[in-house]
Amino acid sequence: MKRTGILVLLIYFGIQVYSQNNGRAESVRIMFYNVENLFDTIDDTLREDDEFLPSGVRRWNQSRYKKKLGSIYKTIIAAGDWSPPALVGLCEIENRKVLEDLAYGTYLSNSGYGIIHEESPDERGIDVGLIFRKDMVNVIGYRSLIPSTVRKEDFRTRSVLYAKCEILTDTIHLLINHWPSRRGGVLAGESMRNEIAVMIRSVADSLDRISGGHSKVIIIGDFNCSPEDPVMSIVTVQKDTGETAGTPPPVNLAGTGDRADPGTYRYLGTWEQLDQVIVSDWLLNSPDGLVTGNRHFRIFKPDFLLENDPKYPGMTTFPTYKGYRYRGGFSDHLPVLLDLIPR
Repeated sequence: MKRTGILVLLIYFGIQVYSQNNGRAESVRIMFYNVENLFDTIDDTLREDDEFLPSGVRRWNQSRYKKKLGSIYKTIIAAGDWSPPALVGLCEIENRKVLEDLAYGTYLSNSGYGIIHEESPDERGIDVGLIFRKDMVNVIGYRSLIPSTVRKEDFRTRSVLYAKCEILTDTIHLLINHWPSRRGGVLAGESMRNEIAVMIRSVADSLDRISGGHSKVIIIGDFNCSPEDPVMSIVTVQKDTGETAGTPPPVNLAGTGDRADPGTYRYLGTWEQLDQVIVSDWLLNSPDGLVTGNRHFRIFKPDFLLENDPKYPGMTTFPTYKGYRYRGGFSDHLPVLLDLIPR
């Protein structure tokens, strides 16, 4: 993004940035990153974090932890074109402490990030979280969401983090996801993914009803399935009955058109688009305020996040671990980016 001749104009709770050269407002960047098991080195007796301890099978220690934090910091800065993104959703984080160590214990401390975090009931103790630039984003409220159809004691995966934010003069509703994995087979976690998908669509529909169809919603995360998976259609397919029948459904920007990017995660030599961004129709077609579109979504894949695949032709992600073998890389997922453009 161009940074020459910048005039900063404070509007309400946000910061709107204009280029003096052309008078047009610049974009607001949102990032999502599955950071691959960002654990601290402290034993949490309530969670299954033993393998990520100095005495654990992965020999996770303070030196490796600090290196991991530095790697994530570098990725975030590079993804913002050296101006940190306004919002960064993260998954596979152990707790609030690791977010604090990232936001306040690395050079990200110069960027003035705030933190949103809620504990999930995931048995491994991994959560989703959000860091936001306090000079650009005003957080109106946030909470964690689990499906009302599931008993609380039966929900043992990551909750969805909902945040209502004011950016410039617009209200943005952000839902950060990390759906159950398919570890153990394609059908593993399928029922719970369906329940979460139904909840997400219900939230999006409710926001649309309240706003008269003018809600600006971003559903972002690691969905552990492809955009073409039937469960994703629960979120994105047109409804024929009910209160929202006939209204435009949310659109999955990761599943539209013929994308040049193959995916964010590589398994057995095949790229998969697990990390996705879904947006409400009004965020695509609003006549004013912040808008976006297919061309404003992309996978962030600089060379330093990739390496030659040792088993299959082509490149793959450069992970921190390959199985239980320490590699010292960044993550087994690539980040995704979305730009919001003032209209």
